[in-house]
Amino acid sequence: MAIVTNTATTYTGATIREDLSDVIYNIAPMDTPFLSGCGKGKAEATLFEWQIDTIAAGSANRQLEGDDSPAVSVATASQQPTKLTNYTQISRAVNMTSGTDEVVNYAGRGKAQAYQLAKAGKRMKRDMEFMLTQNIVKAVGSTSGARQTAGLPSWLNTGYVNGGSGGSPAAGSLGTTAMVLSGANVAASEANIKAVIKACFDAGGQPDMILVPSVVKQTISGLASVGSGSVSLGIPPRHSVGSGPATAVAAVDVYVSDFGTFKIVPDRNLATDGVGSVAANAFFLDMDFWAINWLRPWHTELMAKTGDSIKQMLIAEYGLVSRNEKSSGILANVK
Repeated sequence: MAIVTNTATTYTGATIREDLSDVIYNIAPMDTPFLSGCGKGKAEATLFEWQIDTIAAGSANRQLEGDDSPAVSVATASQQPTKLTNYTQISRAVNMTSGTDEVVNYAGRGKAQAYQLAKAGKRMKRDMEFMLTQNIVKAVGSTSGARQTAGLPSWLNTGYVNGGSGGSPAAGSLGTTAMVLSGANVAASEANIKAVIKACFDAGGQPDMILVPSVVKQTISGLASVGSGSVSLGIPPRHSVGSGPATAVAAVDVYVSDFGTFKIVPDRNLATDGVGSVAANAFFLDMDFWAINWLRPWHTELMAKTGDSIKQMLIAEYGLVSRNEKSSGILANVK
């Protein structure tokens, strides 16, 4: 085939109008299941406090009929509440837009400053999800170091399973001692999942969500597949039969245990602070016992104008509350 000489084509066109879609496609994940599931409280200082309590385990309690002289020496032992504390931390994002950039006509969005602030808010939510699930302890901070709120792993002691020689924070040092990770990873096996659930139940907890990184979500789903001549979790893979297209379902989104039903929720922003290239933590959570105390809720500050630009700061100050660590558990350093 050939083109007749001097035929006009788009290859020689010099003034073709730009064909730019009026939509901006953003694939960045915005889901923050832990942050979104936390309750909301109020802090009135950078150090905030709360109390937790429990009731002693059941024991033999048989008394004589008609006994009218209980001795003082056998008074029932009293248990006092335990006071816990955490610090607030500050998260912020500063956006600065020139006067010209604010008035030009952009495709797919409105004002430049508002667009960037909206993106900053979503990024800050992802930052919060990462930090709140990070294995860090509370810190008072200083003029040269930021305050930090203790992350989720440092509060979990009772429902704890880890590989190797690692250990959880001692009950008396919650929030002040980080979870100790050994060099060995723990498997996302049914036996380990059941061990965490049992530990939580024995302590009085009733978690109903398993928060996991993507690799662990796939591992748990894989436990339902046929392998080595057996079916794990008691869930055979399902295949549709009929005139329509065949469908194989190889995902596990709900796990029914001896002590309750769990939603298995993948979290893209879960902190990967375990030992190993992709190791992280799987959390077994009762979200009724986790909250964020806000000293300064999300708000935007208009900063001083110093020239031909708009400068705004999105800022929040908050801290994590563990209302009772016995409610939840952790499968630590899992991959």
